Amino acid sequence: MTNNGLDHVIRAKGHFWLATRPDFLGELAVAGSQTITARLGRWWAAVAKNQWPEDGSFEEFVMKHWDPTWGDRRQELVFIGINMDEARICRELDSCLIESDAFTPERWSALPDPFPAWETTQAVLEPAE
Repeated sequence: MTNNGLDHVIRAKGHFWLATRPDFLGELAVAGSQTITARLGRWWAAVAKNQWPEDGSFEEFVMKHWDPTWGDRRQELVFIGINMDEARICRELDSCLIESDAFTPERWSALPDPFPAWETTQAVLEPAE
């Protein structure tokens, strides 16, 4: 990868949220020249609360990452490399963000989505209300 600022990235990993797939958590794994993206599951904001684990520490953990508008949806990516252009990586990632103060997936459903379809072999929990 030489034209997007990732030419000195050796490893990257984490999870991300696509506006075109508002209920699903994406996973990124980069190792050398291999890049994998996949569906990791659902954001807890997209799962009915009565289906959350009943462990009190679980809810405490989720609430640490909770936003009143977005729930637990967020980007959390780590890049490891030598002589990386951190500013360029941040600019490239920031250019993908949508400006919005409201959760409006219907406005985002028609946006271009370059990612391949994610496998749907996992059991899908009922949507949050």
